[in-house]
Amino acid sequence: MTETGGKAARSVREPFYLFFFLFATWLALTSSLHWQELLTGAVVSVALAVFLARTYAHLGLPALSFKRVWYFCVYLLVLLKEIVRANLDVAYRVIHPKLPIRPGIVAIKTELRQDIAKMILANSITLTPGTFTLDILGDTLLIHWIDVRSEDPEGAARLISGRFEKYLREIFA
Repeated sequence: MTETGGKAARSVREPFYLFFFLFATWLALTSSLHWQELLTGAVVSVALAVFLARTYAHLGLPALSFKRVWYFCVYLLVLLKEIVRANLDVAYRVIHPKLPIRPGIVAIKTELRQDIAKMILANSITLTPGTFTLDILGDTLLIHWIDVRSEDPEGAARLISGRFEKYLREIFA
């Protein structure tokens, strides 16, 4: 397929992907299969998909595929598990104040290239209690960590972002 043919096919597919995402979100939020709800959701989703198609294209999101959707679902499960685990860890530190904490700022490197992938990684790190992304500078993330266990950038990256980054690499490959 030629480059222009590939772009044309993608520009036709993207509003459809956006429509299905918006309509699925509508169904999840309304929790109703009544015909009026379905019709309203479809109309609103079509209107938004047409209106937002250009913006969606500029985000740099990869084309949807079964593999990417699968890794995204796995990523959400890993994120949920890490949020729960980190919440329990921070709560335990609050209840037992004699537990050592070594707060500090560490710099970790990421192999992710797309800005949106880096943003998702930074937000995932921030969602887990005990860590907070301060800034993204190129391929480096500055992280405030409640208990610095490694000052080595590679070791810190493995402990903080390793569980997220391997799935994001698959999604944004």
